[in-house]
Amino acid sequence: MSVLEPRDAGTGTDRNTGIAVEAAAPVPPAESEGVLGRTYRALSTGIVSVVFLIAFEATAVGTAMPVAARELHGIPLYAFAFSAYFTTSLFAMVLSGQWADRRGPLAPLATGIGAFGAGLLLSGTAGSMWMFIAGRAVQGIGGGLVIVALYVVVSRAYPEHLRPSIMAAFAASWVIPSVVGPLAAGSVTEHLGWRWVFTGIPVLVVFPLALALPAIRRRASGPADPAAPVEPYDRRRILLALGISLGAGLLQYAGQERNWFALLPAVVGFGLLVPAVRGLLPPGTGRAARGLPSVVLLRGVAAGSFIAAESFVPLMLVTQRGLSPTLAGLSLAAGGGTWALGSYVQSRPRLEPYREPLMVGGMVLVAASIAAAPSVLIDSVPVWTVAVAWAFGCFGMGMVIASTSVLLLKLSAPEEAGANSAALQISDGLSNVLLLAAGGAAFAALGGGAVGAVHEAVEAGASGSHPGAFAVVFLPMAGVALVGAWVAARVRTKS
Repeated sequence: MSVLEPRDAGTGTDRNTGIAVEAAAPVPPAESEGVLGRTYRALSTGIVSVVFLIAFEATAVGTAMPVAARELHGIPLYAFAFSAYFTTSLFAMVLSGQWADRRGPLAPLATGIGAFGAGLLLSGTAGSMWMFIAGRAVQGIGGGLVIVALYVVVSRAYPEHLRPSIMAAFAASWVIPSVVGPLAAGSVTEHLGWRWVFTGIPVLVVFPLALALPAIRRRASGPADPAAPVEPYDRRRILLALGISLGAGLLQYAGQERNWFALLPAVVGFGLLVPAVRGLLPPGTGRAARGLPSVVLLRGVAAGSFIAAESFVPLMLVTQRGLSPTLAGLSLAAGGGTWALGSYVQSRPRLEPYREPLMVGGMVLVAASIAAAPSVLIDSVPVWTVAVAWAFGCFGMGMVIASTSVLLLKLSAPEEAGANSAALQISDGLSNVLLLAAGGAAFAALGGGAVGAVHEAVEAGASGSHPGAFAVVFLPMAGVALVGAWVAARVRTKS
């Protein structure tokens, strides 16, 4: 999931990707107009609809995923269905940034929305789990192109004093999908089938395209400075991003196979990943050096541990406690509101001196919520325990993720803000892929592949369970989140 959050009058950052928006030269508007004034109404409605669509897809697909994986006999590959999206989006984000800087955001945005819809259709019509995963990979390319292009649109089309308002609208567009998405997707899955969740969402693409693209063409198309020579693409950076995507994919494949033949893709993946990470992340990130490196590392630790655990919550509730897909998805619904609340809390000026303790406390809340989730594997524990735990975890994530974006910009010189924001984004996406890969491999190793069969047996009146397959995902991720609390204590440089 990605959500655009307000920061200050000149910049904005994304909840998951951390891309910074720098001031650009917008078309001068009437000073009194708001984002829904005559000048900006079509553009604002269109791009907010794009974010709303991404938010709805994220919550709806997560609800339908357990049923899709079970029917496609692909539960051992369950984590792949999530990490394939993040893997390809890593490369697409870097490509989109360079594409938009040189040619304007219109082309990457339109291409991204098209790829996003095509990936959904491919997954929705898949006859096997690997085809389903391929669709998710195509969808990730689209998502990566779109999220970066949206920031460029905001930086070019809106004057400085309107950017906080449009960023706030982006953030608010996640609240309704957090509640409506699981309910709608669960109902469709139960009554029509999971395929309709995937094939139905692309129809919603038509509305934001019809509104946003003409407005973007008028206000933000072409390079920022048409008179300046077009800079060539940074091929080295693109190749490094490609190396991260390929390396992460190979490592996950090796982890899923768990045999001697998997050593070859593991070695190749590691060989691609290490130099790419070293070239794209600040020096000292791996050892949590104080200041900027720890900020970048914390973003990855927080996002990766939380997303890896969250991906398995609906599957656990559906297969182990017999919840419907609707109820399983709604168990995470409150998180959208508490995440926004956590982000609001950290933004209060009087709490600025306490930002580091807030981040440490936020990571402790995240660790506690992840550790509490598998308690529902015990039949006597009420299933609503997960909903309560996840609400607290999302509150902690709201404080931590927003704070990493704020600190990144504080610790970056103006000419380094773009590169450092990209590093934050890469840390976020890469950790999602690697921790999902580790969780998925552990899940499969402890009997996760039999979970779907167990669920069918339970429905038929038999008994059986594989709680260890879920516990081995959640408990290590809680440990990773606790490490994040230590990293959070190192984000400020010593005075």
